[in-house]
Amino acid sequence: MAVLSAACASAGDDLATQPVQELPQASAELATQPVQDLPQASADLPNQPVQELSQTEAVSPWWNDTVFYEIFVRSFYDSDGDGIGDLPGLIQKLDYLNDGDPKTTNDLGVTGLWLMPIHPAASYHGYDVIDYFSVNPEYGSLDDFKRFLEEAHQRGLRVIIDLVLNHTSTKHPWFIVSQTPSSPYRDWYIWSDTKPGGLGWHESSSGFYYGIFWEGMPDLNYRNPEVTDKMRGVTRFWLEEVGVDGFRLDGVKHLVEEGSIQAHAQGTHSWLREFRTFYKGLNPQAFGVGEIWDISLAVSKYVTNEEVDLAFSFDLAQAMVTSARLGRAYDVARVLRREVGLFPSGQFGTFLTNHDQERAMYWFTGESGKARVAAGLLLTSPGVPFIYYGEEIGMTGKKPDEQIRTPMQWSSAENAGFTNGEPWIAVNPDFAEGVNVASQTADDASLLSYYRELIGFRSRHAALRVGEFFLAESDHKTVLAFLRVSEDEILLVVINLGREPVQDYSLSMKEGPLLGTYLAEPIFGYSGSALELVASQQGAFESYQPVPELKAQHTLILQLQPGR
Repeated sequence: MAVLSAACASAGDDLATQPVQELPQASAELATQPVQDLPQASADLPNQPVQELSQTEAVSPWWNDTVFYEIFVRSFYDSDGDGIGDLPGLIQKLDYLNDGDPKTTNDLGVTGLWLMPIHPAASYHGYDVIDYFSVNPEYGSLDDFKRFLEEAHQRGLRVIIDLVLNHTSTKHPWFIVSQTPSSPYRDWYIWSDTKPGGLGWHESSSGFYYGIFWEGMPDLNYRNPEVTDKMRGVTRFWLEEVGVDGFRLDGVKHLVEEGSIQAHAQGTHSWLREFRTFYKGLNPQAFGVGEIWDISLAVSKYVTNEEVDLAFSFDLAQAMVTSARLGRAYDVARVLRREVGLFPSGQFGTFLTNHDQERAMYWFTGESGKARVAAGLLLTSPGVPFIYYGEEIGMTGKKPDEQIRTPMQWSSAENAGFTNGEPWIAVNPDFAEGVNVASQTADDASLLSYYRELIGFRSRHAALRVGEFFLAESDHKTVLAFLRVSEDEILLVVINLGREPVQDYSLSMKEGPLLGTYLAEPIFGYSGSALELVASQQGAFESYQPVPELKAQHTLILQLQPGR
């Protein structure tokens, strides 16, 4: 049996099954929401330029000020010529990600790193763990990891690692011993003497075992308190003895099975609530982001019920890619409005694609304009953004999984500068055509330069990181507009997703947080002046056209200053 998904996507989740012409709808439930419905404005606060905000900004945790970068260590940079990326190589490339000096502009500017599994594993991807307490020797040693962590922290980079809770490898010592029926480890996994009905059961010489993803990944049995205790020990080790800042929790909707219920069981919710209480007890600042690949209506419950700190919004990722690809605002406007109502303010992870999906540039068929507006959507929207390595230079890749995890493209040199040896998998040949870091660093108009500019802009403006979100209406199908409002700043973001410039557009809000007249100053994406904005009694505005023309596939940001 083949691996369903090396990083634990459920059946039917794979975008590869969808035609390129049209991504699937985020969910039928979301599709019923009209674009023109807006969030309710907060109550009036007399004599202030902005109505009273929630306490989001005052209480926002550190991850809301963070832009994360997802790294597959195997494919990032090889320091020793064996063709496999490693931790010493990652250390050498940290200055590319963030050099620790906020005055420089030639680093990417991300402030958080998510490392895909770094533990010894049976497969190249690492999601079938053999030992939770050590580092894959192909990547280096535990001391190498500690040195990497120290170097990252010196640059202001937080580091989270993949924690694969749901299952181990069949080659893990626990599972090997569990195959003996009398073993005390038998109950660490889910065994049956006869084959039960339903999916996920696999035959061995000593009975049938349960593994929802693949026969090589048997599920752990969290009804057994010994398993919970052991995985808490793993968590304690990496938080306290090693010093990571948190975890990306893989495939957690499947942790506990209850009869025919294989996902979102009440036992899973209960286990995660207790687990979060546990790791917060070790370190109140420890961070857990859940991978719960499902519609947001289901995903958001894990956050609202305090089972994880943050969860990825797959609905929003899909909508961002769809809107950027098709050049229409409706998809992303619809889902953005819904997400801010479903999740606690800002507590969802945003991304375009990840290691389980065709790369964003595959969906954009190599068109850099689409990639630019997608970057604009990602880095101006609410939530916590995650960038998949190579996305910032437009790396492409189509499944199978290995082809969406190919080596990082550093230069136009042999093997894209990834290795001096034979790479573990061939580098995508477009590295020689400018899809590499060196070429794009030298080009101020490149996609990489644009990502650097956007990330730096987000880091300087709290409104984009933790500000409230208010969706505006546009009378043009390619134009998306919204306000981001923090205690000290009001930003109006206007994105033209279309391939053509737009002059015949206007923006409106029925209700909003504004009071009085505002001077509109373009601070990103426009060098001219803008028309002042006059708010209505409802705290909003009507038929506003800030600049005469919106450039094609372009992001414009205006700062609204209270006028006289």
